[in-house]
Amino acid sequence: MNRRATLRAAVEVLAWWAALGALWLVYISTVDTLELAVGGGCALLAALAARGARRAVSGR
Repeated sequence: MNRRATLRAAVEVLAWWAALGALWLVYISTVDTLELAVGGGCALLAALAARGARRAVSGR
């Protein structure tokens, strides 16, 4: 994997993470440190899964 592909993958995961993290914040009722940590971790796992699913579908 070259440098440009690595950067593109990181940007894609970051975009997914931001979108899914924002969605998590919309759904929770109270925002505290534990909720932010759990939401950030779950959003990261989901972002990695979303990137993998997109790559599987597109065949790249």
